[in-house]
Amino acid sequence: MSGQASEYDAPRLLRLATYASVITAALLILAKLAAWLATGSISVLASLVDSVMDAGASLINLLAVRWSLQPADSKHRFGHGKAQPLAALAQSAFITGSAVFLCLEAIDRLLNPRPVMQIGIGLAVIGFAIAATLVLLAIQAYVIRRTGSTAIRADALHYATDLATNSATLAALGLAALGWHGLDPVFGLGIGAFVLFGALKIGYEAVQLLLDRELPSEQRNEILALARETPQVRDVHALRTRRSGQTVIIQLHLSLDDQLPLAAAHRIAMRAEERIRKRYPDADIIIHLDPVSLGDERESPPEEPVQSA
Repeated sequence: MSGQASEYDAPRLLRLATYASVITAALLILAKLAAWLATGSISVLASLVDSVMDAGASLINLLAVRWSLQPADSKHRFGHGKAQPLAALAQSAFITGSAVFLCLEAIDRLLNPRPVMQIGIGLAVIGFAIAATLVLLAIQAYVIRRTGSTAIRADALHYATDLATNSATLAALGLAALGWHGLDPVFGLGIGAFVLFGALKIGYEAVQLLLDRELPSEQRNEILALARETPQVRDVHALRTRRSGQTVIIQLHLSLDDQLPLAAAHRIAMRAEERIRKRYPDADIIIHLDPVSLGDERESPPEEPVQSA
């Protein structure tokens, strides 16, 4: 990833994003609570519940990022990086709960309609919420570009969802100001469905990371090319990759001439590792060497370029 943060910058950036997320969520909860009490709008309530879920998810995210940044120890030799997708999975559960609640409240308001009060206050508060969310999303986008954090990506996704819900709430209040009070629960129901879709997407991505899904095909092909371009490497195969928090784990086999001395073979492997590490500086790289005679064919076929799904 271009512009990737160093191992020293990444923890600082991750903490910046998580603290900004928690502070923003707290401010939005207070503002939206006041707006809901003043207006009684189901759309404002939907936005408030979404912010409460955001706060809970952000707090989980804060704790998970702090845990994931701890170095490897004797009981966790690969580090604590999987705390981040675990946090994303917890966020998915939070957001799913909020979506179900919103849908039920919207249906109840459709069956028992009530007018929206103090619409001006609601419009002002939701406008503030949109501005604050845009600032937070800008911070998170920068951190994601520099770190590739799964937890921050999930956090940004549900704040992007929050931005959409705030926009829908603003539209619902605007229509209520024009006398269309009956559309308020309709917008609330739509917000609930949108939030649910986002929750399912976050949960799917978290589960895939916990199941050690391979890196994207573009990155795998790049790793194969880097290793193959190393002088005296005859072929590369058995590539396996996964991500654990900020660490990319790469395992592969190099085919080398079986007449090479052990020290020379080791130097070739180190050069291949250095080429890969320049592209993935925080990677955990394991290389196995396979001896191959000039006239022999390997039992396994060459590793073919990975095709995009």
